[in-house]
Amino acid sequence: MTEDERFMREAKKQAMKAYALREVPIGCVIVYEGKIIARGYNRRNTDKNTVSHAEINAIRKASKKLGDWRLEGCTLYVTLEPCQMCAGAIIQARVDRVVIGSMNPKAGCAGSVLNLLEMDGFNHKAEVTRGVLEEECSSMLSGFFKELREEKAKKKQQEREGAV
Repeated sequence: MTEDERFMREAKKQAMKAYALREVPIGCVIVYEGKIIARGYNRRNTDKNTVSHAEINAIRKASKKLGDWRLEGCTLYVTLEPCQMCAGAIIQARVDRVVIGSMNPKAGCAGSVLNLLEMDGFNHKAEVTRGVLEEECSSMLSGFFKELREEKAKKKQQEREGAV
């Protein structure tokens, strides 16, 4: 197992915490000098907060741990390609490297819809590695959304039966 796979497995553990809360299962860890210094997972519904994404939560903790808003020398591992908000926060935090599990063709901003992480016009760019444990990360997300669709269909069926 590579170091990237090892840390992505840790990000997946964070995603499972979100899953347990019925949040979209996205997890993140930030590594500095070979050690995890921060963890985060999606908590938007739980916190009733638009910005409570896995990456934002982890960046906040890493900044506190290092005592600086600059996360130079850090690698961020995330199970799903960052959105525009998170990609912007990653650039603002000066994260050196980003490792992504699954890409997000509908909203990803590390190469799918846009590529904010490697854009030449900004004062900072992150090195990006894509597709680490891609199948596992993708399966976790698709399984979650399949369950949601099944629950919704079951609820709709129960409502129809109750109306009869």
